[in-house]
Amino acid sequence: MAKRVFEVWKGSNKFILGGRLIFGPDARSLIVTLLLIIVPVIIFCVFVVRHLRHEFSPDNAGYAILVVAIIFTIYVLVLLFLTSARDPGIIPRNSHPPEEEFRYDSSVSVEGRQTPSLQFPRTKEVMVNGIPVRVKYCDTCMLYRPPRCSHCSICNNCVERFDHHCPWVGQCIGLRNYRYFFMFVSSSTLLCIYVFSISALYIKVLMDDYHSTVWKAMKESPASVILMAYSFISLWFVGGLTGFHLYLIGTNQTTYENFRYRADSRINVYNRGCFDNFLEVFCTKVKPSRNNFRAFVEEEVQQRPTLPSTQETDVEDSVGDPRSKVEDDLDIGEDILKISQRRNVEEIDEDICSRGSNAPPHNTLEVDLALSSDHRAPTIRSDTRHSSWGRRSGSWEIAPEILANSTVTESRAFTTPKEPYQ
Repeated sequence: MAKRVFEVWKGSNKFILGGRLIFGPDARSLIVTLLLIIVPVIIFCVFVVRHLRHEFSPDNAGYAILVVAIIFTIYVLVLLFLTSARDPGIIPRNSHPPEEEFRYDSSVSVEGRQTPSLQFPRTKEVMVNGIPVRVKYCDTCMLYRPPRCSHCSICNNCVERFDHHCPWVGQCIGLRNYRYFFMFVSSSTLLCIYVFSISALYIKVLMDDYHSTVWKAMKESPASVILMAYSFISLWFVGGLTGFHLYLIGTNQTTYENFRYRADSRINVYNRGCFDNFLEVFCTKVKPSRNNFRAFVEEEVQQRPTLPSTQETDVEDSVGDPRSKVEDDLDIGEDILKISQRRNVEEIDEDICSRGSNAPPHNTLEVDLALSSDHRAPTIRSDTRHSSWGRRSGSWEIAPEILANSTVTESRAFTTPKEPYQ
């Protein structure tokens, strides 16, 4: 049965509902984030807002405080879900390196021989707003990352407009979820302010009802004190994060770019001006995902790139019928093996001279068999081997003294086999 994309996904993401929702590998941290939001709001509604229902005129105006708290909390949770449960802008990885970027390098030596090897340029330049920008090659995803893209080591994916990996939402923050991330952080800031303000208001109401001091009112409602302290501490975190990202949006930067290049005096080629930068983040359509996680995987036949030949014999070998080429190699190897078994060099010379006659090829083979009757040649089995000098089906070595004393002339011309590629 064919598998779906999310079932064979090479990244570290976690999928639920049949690939409809995608989370980061640290999705369990979402439970902590949910508890940090929901538990304080429940305490706030039960121990603070419940006592304020009838404190304002008209008599039921206090219910508005409860409704606002519940609706605003649900809004924050929806933004958290949109941030953490969607594709942040993952670029699909390639199944093989880009062939148009192959570069061959013959500097690699194998046992003293030069062997061509595939090399990739580690960087290349692309134009962004008329300014060249250098992009890097990703060995894991086997692609050149687009501008502002980076590989997340936690999710093991290349993400467009990578900002950072947020452990609180358990997901990368990138092109497709940055808007919701900022809205989540800023809304959490407003929720903290709201809880802090209403809790402080309840302390004031207690002071007026009991005509007591602040300390006595705080003793009457310790939950309000706890909520005020919790909201104040959280406000420093989410409030500071909101302010920082307001600066990044106004200057059209990402967190990754700001931390990595803050010391460099680089020109920000993406900055369009403060107003246009905000429009780009909040008023542009979110791009559709590049991945269909529920699609069925199609088996791809991987093709290896052909290495360029450095031998002239490769061009000659590639022309003609491969079967006749294999048969020729077998005949050549059979003759060479019989010659290499001769003990006397003079017999070799006589045999070579006899090959210069106009006898048919099958008579020549009979003479060879007669001369080598006391040294019967073993049967040769050919195994197809890939070598650096073409599609040779076998390889043999000739003693140097034989090559020095022989000048072979045959009706079928061939090239002396070279040392095989190991």
